[in-house]
Amino acid sequence: FTNHSIQLNKGDVIYLKSDGYEDQFGGSKGKKFLSKNLKKFILENSVSDMSVQKDKFEQALDNWMKYKDSENTTTYAQVDDITLMGIKII
Repeated sequence: FTNHSIQLNKGDVIYLKSDGYEDQFGGSKGKKFLSKNLKKFILENSVSDMSVQKDKFEQALDNWMKYKDSENTTTYAQVDDITLMGIKII
C-alpha cells in the first residue's frame, strides 16, 4: 500500500465505488455500462445536490438495466454487487 495525502476543500466530492455499477448489462445492445460512461455520468452530475445525484444514479442504472424501445422492454438481471458512495466536504 502507498499512502497519499490530498488537500480537500469545501464543496469537494469524493466518490468511492466497487466495479458493480459499470459491470451491469443493459442498453440497446445488452452491453456493460462501462467505467468511461460512469465517469462521464459522475462528472455531468457532480454539481447537483447529493440527494439529487442519488436519484439520478439510481434512475440511470434502472433505465440501463430495463431498456425500453418503441416495441419492447428488456430487463437485465443484476450480475454484481453495486456500491457507489459520494462524500461531499462541507
